[in-house]
Amino acid sequence: MKSSRFGFFKKHKKHILAAVMLIGLSALFTSSVTAADVDININQESSDTIDVLITLTVLALLPSILIMMTSFTRIIVVLSFLRSALGLQQTPPNQVLIGIALFLTLFVMSPVLTEINNTAYEPYKQEQITRDEFLNNASIPLKKFMLKQTKQQDLKLFFDMNGGSLPEGDEQAVIENTPMKVVIPAFITSELKRAFLIGFLLYIPFVVIDMIVASTLMSMGMIMLPPTMISIPFKLILFVLVDGWSLLFKSLVQSFNL
Repeated sequence: MKSSRFGFFKKHKKHILAAVMLIGLSALFTSSVTAADVDININQESSDTIDVLITLTVLALLPSILIMMTSFTRIIVVLSFLRSALGLQQTPPNQVLIGIALFLTLFVMSPVLTEINNTAYEPYKQEQITRDEFLNNASIPLKKFMLKQTKQQDLKLFFDMNGGSLPEGDEQAVIENTPMKVVIPAFITSELKRAFLIGFLLYIPFVVIDMIVASTLMSMGMIMLPPTMISIPFKLILFVLVDGWSLLFKSLVQSFNL
């Protein structure tokens, strides 16, 4: 019996070895395909995870982007100066001032937003450009707006601290060769300077009213009467009579080099 089995194995040895090799190759191929599928699934999941993280990061930075890269900073600082110059503590409340600043910012930034929508968002939504091209196309209108509002001395200051020099060439070349890490702080510095200058000009007429009221009360011997109690109504009526809100909003919008 053993000799017959050995004879059968010896007779069909080549066929048995070929079948074993075929089974081994099939198992190896199946395992490699399965591993490749696993790698593809892992890569796809990793890509989706990165996309989610990028989206969450952008949403977290959205308030800072709104404040630091638009006209919001100048407008809200000027409105705060106005409230202080009038001598009012919580009128208008912070929510009202922020709402006014947001809608004025939307009004000022509407040409920039339209350009971003036409050159970046719509082509990206229609899958005509990649994500990197979308970010590049979206940053150009923003940099163009910020550079128009930025003083050369502030831009030069941050270029010097960055170890570079002001780019030369036409406007488009300057926009493309100026990095965001230089544009944003230079823009914020210029915005704060302009906002404080506007605030100083707003303070002058109201300070004059305070001085007149204080001198009048002192000459009348009413030393114990707080001057602000008398001056605030006069400042309010003056601001209303000259249509102060319309003049302020018009001046703020026109102060941007659009």
